[in-house]
Amino acid sequence: MTPPAAVLPAEPAPAGGETPSHAPASEPTAAGQSTLRISGMYCAACAGVIEAALRQVDGVAEARVSAAAERATVRWERRGQPAALIAAVRRAGYDAAPDAAAPARALRRAESRQALWRLFVAWFCMMQVMMLAWPSYVAAPGELPDDLRQLLNWGAWVLSLPVVWWSAAPFFAGAWRSLRTRRIGMDVPVAIGVAVTFVASTGATFAPGGAFGHEVYFDSLTMFVAFLLAGRWLEMRARHRAAATLETALAAVPRSARRLGDDGSVQRVDVDTLRPGDVVQVPLGEAFPADGVLLDGSTAVDEALLTGESTPQARGGGDALVAGSVNVGAPVTMRVERVGADTRYEAIVALMQQALTQRPALARAADRWAVPFLWAVLLLAAGAAAAWSLVDPSRALWVAVSVLIVTCPCALSLAAPSAMTAAAGALARDGVLLARLDALEPLAQVRCLFVDKTGTLTEDRLQLSGVRLHGADRGEARALQRVAASLAAHSTHPLSRALAEATPGAPSQTWHGLRELPGQGLEGVDADGRVWRLGRAGWAAGHDVVPDEALRLVLGLDGRAVAGFAFDERLRPDAADTLRQLRAQGVEVRLLSGDAPQRVAVLAARLGAEAPAVQGAATPEDKLAAVRAAQAGGARVAMVGDGVNDAPVLAQADVSFAMGQGALAARAAADAIVVGNRLAGIARARALARRTMRVVRQNIVWAATYNAVCIPLALTGWLPPWAAGLGMALSSLLVVGNSMRLAR
Repeated sequence: MTPPAAVLPAEPAPAGGETPSHAPASEPTAAGQSTLRISGMYCAACAGVIEAALRQVDGVAEARVSAAAERATVRWERRGQPAALIAAVRRAGYDAAPDAAAPARALRRAESRQALWRLFVAWFCMMQVMMLAWPSYVAAPGELPDDLRQLLNWGAWVLSLPVVWWSAAPFFAGAWRSLRTRRIGMDVPVAIGVAVTFVASTGATFAPGGAFGHEVYFDSLTMFVAFLLAGRWLEMRARHRAAATLETALAAVPRSARRLGDDGSVQRVDVDTLRPGDVVQVPLGEAFPADGVLLDGSTAVDEALLTGESTPQARGGGDALVAGSVNVGAPVTMRVERVGADTRYEAIVALMQQALTQRPALARAADRWAVPFLWAVLLLAAGAAAAWSLVDPSRALWVAVSVLIVTCPCALSLAAPSAMTAAAGALARDGVLLARLDALEPLAQVRCLFVDKTGTLTEDRLQLSGVRLHGADRGEARALQRVAASLAAHSTHPLSRALAEATPGAPSQTWHGLRELPGQGLEGVDADGRVWRLGRAGWAAGHDVVPDEALRLVLGLDGRAVAGFAFDERLRPDAADTLRQLRAQGVEVRLLSGDAPQRVAVLAARLGAEAPAVQGAATPEDKLAAVRAAQAGGARVAMVGDGVNDAPVLAQADVSFAMGQGALAARAAADAIVVGNRLAGIARARALARRTMRVVRQNIVWAATYNAVCIPLALTGWLPPWAAGLGMALSSLLVVGNSMRLAR
């Protein structure tokens, strides 16, 4: 698997959905990247028309458009204006807005409102035309006078005008765009069918018995347009729901910082506005928004995402702080030194934008077949008209129209992108954001999953695992633990917090002379004047206790040790259940970790029956070798990790997941981001990927079967135009409806 290129911009993103991008050294350097939301697309061929229009804008190096996601991504050779891109899209006959939530929502509302009005006019006029056509169907030969029949035809012609010139306008506009760019889109046969039917029926209305005969097809024409617009409106609603779901998931990720002004005031600002030299407050529990240094105070920093070290590291004044690491010690103030798109929000947005502007491989294959298929349709319709003009000239017209309509491959082009977009929306609601839609196919075939330990199977918190007494009676163990918890409650150190959490209901105790020494521990004097210390063994009890690596905290009384406390990493609550679900799906799970083999083995044992095969002290090279060995054995391999040392393995795996709190390099190399840090999302993602590929196959089979059955019916004259229009609309609706099952 090749990691996505130029995913993460290195500068703050300007307004309007534009972000700078860095291409690899071997590629031409692009000055920036812009992302747009597109409206007015009705088929996959529209994407090619828009791409061609965007490439004509001065300075554009590359343009990619996804019809399923209604997004366009443009890379600039030199800095340009998004307004020029929007103007180019509008000249091509579509509309666009910068990929920001508010204008994109407004664009969707406007598109939906206009589509609903077109649909209403088409259905209203169709019903009136059907009433006017009804006497011609039920009247016996000679029962309906010619003048009355002519009057009814004139009325039907008048009612067909708004349907053809307004409701069907998107079909004609799409066909004109395709022909102007020398492409054959799916609107071409539809527009030809509508135009030919209307022209022939108009000739029969005003010149009965002339070149066009006396038969009119206004009822079939309006019914076809109404059915097709209904199908496209439902498809548009499905796309809009998927887009809204993804926007909601992205908007849930915070992206602000607390910047201090020169007057000491605190202002909540967007992280993109931070600059080197800014002073920022970082509350307890929040991630550092940029690289910088700690100005004053002391804290503990969780850097497991960077080093794989499961123990939070102490930081004092002047120490370096890394963007993305979490402040778990105390509220602190930092000075920003380096800024950029290092935040979790920017990484996820960039990854999702890349995913939504990609066309799945199956969709690209369908697009390649759709164009020659459309040419074949046009030739087939012309041949059918020529043949029927010899057999029965009165039926030649509507047979050709039926062939044009029924063979439009809308359902085939929707088969893959509609299913994959629906699956992406469902995964986003589950807290898994896809960076590559094509990852769904290998994910469905995964048979071996490698999992990192620190930060992946385990949380960023510790838990109390044991209490050891020193010269105290066993009956005093609970009392000593409560004393230690009472003292620990005055500290924000991760070990102190774990001890306090493990001792609920500990009575509040009055302490005098309470102080905390960074890197050592807490000291306090109780009501009886006794001095208690909680912290490192050498500081809390001097040489009274033998250093024991398992005892992370020691409680000392007047210089002698009375109790020690051991801590373990805290397993994620859903870890064992997730492994069980994956095994039930036939996936072999293996644990790879750079931590000490003893710790890895202990943690694996805590998983009980779900314990995977383990490998401790694994370097990045060891992890890479393990993944390659599994791939050499013919297995599709997935990897779940969060640290910088996991990035090469994530890139090598067939499909990869990075935890939402993971390192920037890991997120950039991954195919999906587990935003909520819930491992259960991975098991659900694989199950959904298998369902998605099953739905894609069902859609393709249905689309192919529909054309194989209906084309002969149309050629033999057994399928009138209105039935062809109904079948075409229903086939697309069936494909979209089948795909929407994945969104539930």
